[in-house]
Amino acid sequence: MAGIDDANLAFVGAFIRLEGGQSLAIDRYLMPDIVITEFMDEAAGDRLRAIHDTHYDPALVDAPEDLLNLAADARVLVVRNRTQVRGALLDGASKLSCVGRLGVGLDNIDVSACKARDIEVIPATGANDLSVAEYVITSAMALLRTSYVGTASVVAGDWPRQAMVGRELAGKIMGLIGFGAIAREVAGRALMMGMEVVAYDPHVPSTDPVWQHARNVSLDGVAALADVISLHVPLTEGTRHMVDVKFLTAMKDDAIIINAARGGVVDDAALAYALSENMIGGAALDVFEVEPLTAEAGAKFAGLNNLIATPHIAGVTVESNSRVSGLIADKVLAHLEKAAS
Repeated sequence: MAGIDDANLAFVGAFIRLEGGQSLAIDRYLMPDIVITEFMDEAAGDRLRAIHDTHYDPALVDAPEDLLNLAADARVLVVRNRTQVRGALLDGASKLSCVGRLGVGLDNIDVSACKARDIEVIPATGANDLSVAEYVITSAMALLRTSYVGTASVVAGDWPRQAMVGRELAGKIMGLIGFGAIAREVAGRALMMGMEVVAYDPHVPSTDPVWQHARNVSLDGVAALADVISLHVPLTEGTRHMVDVKFLTAMKDDAIIINAARGGVVDDAALAYALSENMIGGAALDVFEVEPLTAEAGAKFAGLNNLIATPHIAGVTVESNSRVSGLIADKVLAHLEKAAS
């Protein structure tokens, strides 16, 4: 290890473990200040490494014992949505003072337990709003138009022109469940595309000026009125299975629904049945009740040609990853600088 200075020992130790393919015994001397458990923009990670001992391993989320060992002396954890920051991980991280979340949802973090331990939780608020909004509009257009899934038939010489006649977005009603920052980005784009917008959000006062851009309706109103429904709520006991058999039955029979919010807000089994029976026009799911989605859990969706399924990627683009990672790097560095002063 000649030529490696002390400041880089934590990172080099991690590199040796990964390249060697075997778990390296972690010496206390090698314990990093910052542990990054899931993928992060390289430039943002380099900025952290330049100042603090940093362990970056995007596969660490799937190596719980290594994570527990590395977190023991860490002052900062940087995670996405899969790392569960709770229970044994928090109990063993006695020096932890900050959790940086590469995204906005906090359902994988025990925020109350962090608060009780005086651990600051920092989400990347606003940094991926644009990516999610574009995903919603793109999914809506693809599901309404239908022709984008016919490549195999066309190149096989079937020329299924009549079967691929779809519908336009303009003139349709966009229904938003939740009317926070991302939903408002969706609303703006929907209006520009010639749609009408209705929304349900009991947490936004009826006097809020934002309702100039959308009609304030009930949850039942969204189901009954909307041609496209997009979900923008966190997963709580109040929102779990908000979209259930009753809601799906109340939707228009050609309406589509998009969930890029949180798995569990939609009853996946009920939705799979509704799609298989053509009770609704289609769905786009970026999140699921079981994540990562297993073959067993995904079997209910097999063979559905009115479903777009993606792996919790709506908020992740090259550009948004750079913004999210840069924002969290800035805030983590500021947190550690403040703690040192």
